[in-house]
Order: sequence, then structure tokens, then C-alpha cells
Amino acid sequence: MDRKSFLKTLAVLPVTAAAMKLHELRPLTDPLPNTQAMPVLFLGHGSPMNAIEENEFVTGFRNIAKTIPQPTAILCISAHWETKGTFVTAMQQPPTIHDFGGFPKELYDVRYNAPGSPDLASKTKSLITQTEVGLDDKWGLDHGAWSVIKHLYPKADVPVVQMSLDYTKPAQFHYELARQLQALRKKGVLIIGSGNMVHNLGMVEWRRLNETFGFDWAVEASEKMKQLILSDNHTPLIQYSSQGRAFQLSIPSPEHYLPLLYSLALKEKQDSISLFNDKALAGSLTMTSVKIG
Repeated sequence: MDRKSFLKTLAVLPVTAAAMKLHELRPLTDPLPNTQAMPVLFLGHGSPMNAIEENEFVTGFRNIAKTIPQPTAILCISAHWETKGTFVTAMQQPPTIHDFGGFPKELYDVRYNAPGSPDLASKTKSLITQTEVGLDDKWGLDHGAWSVIKHLYPKADVPVVQMSLDYTKPAQFHYELARQLQALRKKGVLIIGSGNMVHNLGMVEWRRLNETFGFDWAVEASEKMKQLILSDNHTPLIQYSSQGRAFQLSIPSPEHYLPLLYSLALKEKQDSISLFNDKALAGSLTMTSVKIG
């Protein structure tokens, strides 16, 4: 039904029906038409201070947003929401979570008031068949999400839903789960994985926190990761724990690495792939980010 015919139909409906809220009329217009497949991002989010600082990485986030069609909503898989089981935020207005300590008051004052999307949460739940997905009304947007998304969409006018990482599951599980989200790309949804490819806080050179350099093992792992990403060779990346000492030092725990696998799992053969913000920081962190499509 085209728009003109739809409006004529509304005109002859009883007043009580015409007064229904828009969301109650959705069954008349669903399914929504497909869009061109949206890109997928993996963002190296780094320090929460990137939310309020001006630096080359923040500029990189802003610039990449200019290359992406306006999304209808965002689904973000953040390193900072680990759960037993898989959940998606389903509230109308997710709170801004300041899940860190020891930073300036200015950072704690930041509020990213993007709306949520219960509809997207329900759609995501319905797409995933390999595990039960819970609808969560308690979490919100952690800094893995808002500290970077605020630079992409500073007006906070794009609904954001977060998906949790089930810490009890292996990397292969996460990769296969992400494959089931493919249909969202054709509904105008921008899917973002947020973490860091190389992330070893225990070996950070804190006195050189803002210096762009990497230890030998971090550079070795980063270069191999990038080679595998650009050649679409995902199996060694899924089997990261068997890739040698450099990978073991770079991924001492999986939570910052797994969002990369969510993004890579959504790549189709025809999708282009590019890197940005491709630098190491303080020896044992990389800000390398990926755009797919």
C-alpha cells in the first residue's frame, strides 16, 4: 500500500481507530521495507576519557560517521557488559552508566540521552535461535557504548540498544550468534562492536598513556590480526588462544576482543573492509577500528 492509499484508508476509519497511537498501527505497515545493507563497525574505544577529550581518535570516530547513511537505530556489543546468558536492553530510555572509577568529575557529568528501542530489542531476540535472549530493563548504556557513539551521533537522536556478552561461552559461539543478526543490516540498523583488539591493562605504560607506541608483542599481534581481517580469514581470529604468545599477551581476557568477532561475523563477501584509528597506545593497547561495507 502506498502512502496516498494508506492515508485514504485512515480517513474512513472510525474515530477511535484513527486516534490510535502510531505504534498500534504498525501491523498495517509492517514488514518495513528493506534498506541497502548498513555498514558494520568495530570501534577501538580506549579510555573513557575519549568521551570528553579532543584527539585524533575522536576525530576518526566523527569522520567515519560522515561515511555512513543515517541509521534507524544502533545495536552495540560492548566489552563492558558481561552476563551469564545473552541479554538486550529493552527500555525506552536507557540510563548513562559510569562504569569506571578515578576519573575527573567532568566525565561523570556526561549524560548520553539517546532513546532505547524496545522494538529493536524484540526483533533481535526473535532473530537469535541458538540461545535464549533476555529482555533487560536494568542495564543501560555503559562507557563502551556512549563514550564512542556520542562522537558519531552527538545529538543523541538515534535509538541505541546494547547486547551483552555471555562470559560462559567460547569465541565460536559469539561468532555464530552474530551471524544471526545479519537481517538487521537491511533494516537500517548500524551494528557496532566496541572493545580493543589488543587490550592488556596490566602491562600499560601508565607514564606514557597518551603516547602512540606498542610493545613488540602488541605490534606482532596487531599486525597479524589486521592481516587476517583484511584477507577475510576469520578462523585463526576465532581460535585466538592458539595463535601464540603475542596473542596471549594481547588478549589476557576475552571481553575487549569478542566485539571484534561480532563485527567480522557480519561481513558478506561483497563488503569492502577498511581500518582507521590504526595506532597503538601506551605499549599494550590498540585503537585500531574497522569499517565493513
